Amino acid sequence: MAIRSARAEDVENTDRRVLRSRQMPVDALARLLLRRDFDDTSIQEITDEADLTRATFYLHFADKSALLQAMTAIRFGELIEKRGISRTTDAADLKGLAQVVCEYLAKVLECHSSSNMPLERAVIPAIEGVLQKALKGVNFAPGVDADSYATAIAWALYGLASRWAHTLKQKTAEEMADAIEVLLRPIIENVLSARLS
Repeated sequence: MAIRSARAEDVENTDRRVLRSRQMPVDALARLLLRRDFDDTSIQEITDEADLTRATFYLHFADKSALLQAMTAIRFGELIEKRGISRTTDAADLKGLAQVVCEYLAKVLECHSSSNMPLERAVIPAIEGVLQKALKGVNFAPGVDADSYATAIAWALYGLASRWAHTLKQKTAEEMADAIEVLLRPIIENVLSARLS
């Protein structure tokens, strides 16, 4: 079943009522997550909180995981925009992106430590999107394409940040971002130097 997104670029030319009916469950879920874990929240509670029917909910989202994915993508995307991160082929931007991921995961886990929210399904595509935008027009070496490269870096970055957020918090988010940048820089430099050869 396809996951529908509530991102603004997906609904630019849509009727305001449709935009609102997509945003209302996102806002309702955010409010509910302040009081309870994701796993303990039902679609009925979300629709009650949003003052929407279940039918309206299902017009926009396949299930509550799709709603969580949309909410996470929106919030994470806002953090990326706020930081002005755009060119992750630059080490400073990679470090900034890593720090955003660390801070986002730490904040979510601080509020919902007992929950197993499927955050990777929303955060990884957001990271990939930043990378793909930065790599437009780049000619890679044979056998390497921008999408595969973005996926590899996104999963590595998310995995390292997630491990830190779950277990290694003796480092600050900035220190972990430094470590992630050091670990991933050789991969980036290797791919970028291969395309220049």
